[in-house]
Amino acid sequence: MTNILVTDFVIVLLIFLRIISAFTAAPVFGHRALPVIVKISLAFVIAYIIFLVRDNSSTKVEFSLWWLTVNSLKEIITGLIIGFSINLVFYGLTFAGSIIGFDMGLSMAQVFNPIDESDSNIVGEVIYLAALLIFFLINGHHYLIRALEFSFTVIPLGKFTINQPVFDLIVKYSASVFVIAVKIAAPILISFFLVHIAEGIIARAIPQMQIFFVTQPLKIGLGLLLLAAVAPLLVYVIKDLLKSFEDNLFALIKTMGA
Repeated sequence: MTNILVTDFVIVLLIFLRIISAFTAAPVFGHRALPVIVKISLAFVIAYIIFLVRDNSSTKVEFSLWWLTVNSLKEIITGLIIGFSINLVFYGLTFAGSIIGFDMGLSMAQVFNPIDESDSNIVGEVIYLAALLIFFLINGHHYLIRALEFSFTVIPLGKFTINQPVFDLIVKYSASVFVIAVKIAAPILISFFLVHIAEGIIARAIPQMQIFFVTQPLKIGLGLLLLAAVAPLLVYVIKDLLKSFEDNLFALIKTMGA
């Protein structure tokens, strides 16, 4: 009886490590505004529910320090990869906002980002917060929990091995950060490219004019106007990106279990 209870405890612990690792790297759950005790409690409740609903008879537990250490590290790495893959969308959106803010002349308007404890562009923070709101509206946090539950079916406890296809997918998804940034910032970048051309023409035609001092307020106003105009399109694009990355998360989990 004692061996059965200890075995169940080890299985719940391994499930808990994967879930809490994913929560640490994932959006919303990894936010510093969420107390640590809440994250741990939620992860433990989900771990216990998963333990009750899944078949644990095939999980072989060895009571040795080496086995526990290796399998704990495997579960932590698995959870971090799952959570990090979802966060890539938010990295791309923040980067897009930074590009837009730099082109608008707001590169000095920095705000503190509590997520990574660094200063970030104010436009990037606004887009990031809007993406978080959309993430809630499409129930992305529910999807993350379902993906974690699905991962225990595809990747049994202690079975994850780091292979080349997983590395290839992580690199591919990481490279998409720049693609997302360009897609989001493209309308603003094209508009300001035309503004810069006009600045050059005016500077050549009227050398006495301090063109940068004249156009700086205009660029900020134009940038805010363009952001307001493309806001409905941004909402649609962000929602589509989040949903596509949910499909990518399933593909990554299947690759990790191959």
